[in-house]
Amino acid sequence: MRALPRGLAETVARHLVAAGRLLDEDPELALAHALAARRLASRVAVVREAAGLAAYAAGEWSTAIAELRTYHRMSGTLSHLALIADAERALGRPERAVDLFRTADRSRLDRAARMELLIVAAGARRDLGQTLAAAAMLQVPELDARSDEPWLARLRYAYADVLLELGRRDEARYWFARAADVDRDAQTDVAERLLDLDGVVLQEAETLEEGTNADAEAVEE
Repeated sequence: MRALPRGLAETVARHLVAAGRLLDEDPELALAHALAARRLASRVAVVREAAGLAAYAAGEWSTAIAELRTYHRMSGTLSHLALIADAERALGRPERAVDLFRTADRSRLDRAARMELLIVAAGARRDLGQTLAAAAMLQVPELDARSDEPWLARLRYAYADVLLELGRRDEARYWFARAADVDRDAQTDVAERLLDLDGVVLQEAETLEEGTNADAEAVEE
């Protein structure tokens, strides 16, 4: 951003701030802001990163791949390989996601980036009908890591889900429970999965409310 004239830099920065704020609540509008920034400053790496992240959030998979690859090339980092691989899966190209995992220079990735890419690649194996291979991929030492990073809950959840598909129900429940232990922000539906495995059926809030109203009417009568 420092290479841009001051007025232009301020305009681009406003678009980037807006894109970041809108990313979760209105990804399409966030993408519009990110693309506006790109039109003004396409040679700034952080602008291409913002465009790629917003495109991914909006489900514009081809744009996300192109922008994030450009960001990696410009910045010299590989921080978003998992998102690129996941976008390839969304486009119906799981084999490309697997190839990306195979060819990635993992020495350039931190542990979080490696684990996120592994989770996506294992999912791509399942897309290809290679469930046993997916389970084998996910049997990594990091399953027992002591960490509060978000990837750990997702890793354990992914492994449990594969085990369940393979019919290994008891093992699956064990790993779902371990995922729940570290899923402090409820980023997965692991709590519901555990209830389902245990045969616990929760009544919908609407049904409970109707029952309460009916009881009240009966008392009044």
